[in-house]
Amino acid sequence: MKLLIDGLAMPESARWHDGRLWFCNWIEQQVVSIDADGKTEYLDVPVKNLMGWSIEWTPDGRLLTTGDKLRRYEPDGSVTVLADQHANELVVDARGNIYLDGADFDFSGGEAPKPGWIRLVTPDGAIREVAGQIEFPNGMVLTPDGRTLVVAESFAGRLTAFDVQPNGDLTNRRVYAGNLGPDGICLDAEGAIWSQTGSEGVVRVADGGEILQRIDLPEDRAPFALTLVDFDGPTLCLLTSEWHLNDSIANNLARLRSGAHTGQIHTIPVAVPPAAG
Repeated sequence: MKLLIDGLAMPESARWHDGRLWFCNWIEQQVVSIDADGKTEYLDVPVKNLMGWSIEWTPDGRLLTTGDKLRRYEPDGSVTVLADQHANELVVDARGNIYLDGADFDFSGGEAPKPGWIRLVTPDGAIREVAGQIEFPNGMVLTPDGRTLVVAESFAGRLTAFDVQPNGDLTNRRVYAGNLGPDGICLDAEGAIWSQTGSEGVVRVADGGEILQRIDLPEDRAPFALTLVDFDGPTLCLLTSEWHLNDSIANNLARLRSGAHTGQIHTIPVAVPPAAG
């Protein structure tokens, strides 16, 4: 593995867009993009509720962010609120449908978990729930044909797949892979998914649960997000922060908020490129 950048607060929500790796640097309220040489650019995008901050783009290239609301950043610099809906992660299909996931409890404050959801925001601004009883929904991916959505259920330790209907509804719920510890996930061109294991490692897993490849990380370094990019060939980017598995969530977050900038991004060459789209 090669260190691409360090000194980050808590890198999350990794995306490959316009030839650069993009991510959110939680706590510091930054959207960051970086190239293969480590050259960074920062966007000033202040968003409340940073524990739910994720990014994606509309089919016509406008930036979307989650948080306390779903926002779209316009070419003239203005901001449009698309939905008064807090959310964690999001994905967008080719028609402009936006899938949000989240849960209605204070994760960082230690509140008892409640079942989560996936909600659909259509281009006309309508919003409706299309899946419930998600055990702490996290990263999501859509297959390039737009026919399958996979969500990471962190508290259940599994990846769950749905068929996407023409109207955007999600049906035929099933387990894609279990015995994991998924957070931010990504899809490759062969239909396999890179996911966290629940400890200090990541795996490439096929539909049905077969582990195709495994990468271990140093102790107390948790991979919160990952994505595939094309940095002179297929490359897996691992976004990590110091995280003590034997400590509470609240204490780990307090350590990060106190200025312990232990976040790093590492790259490692892989054989299969990112999925198209």
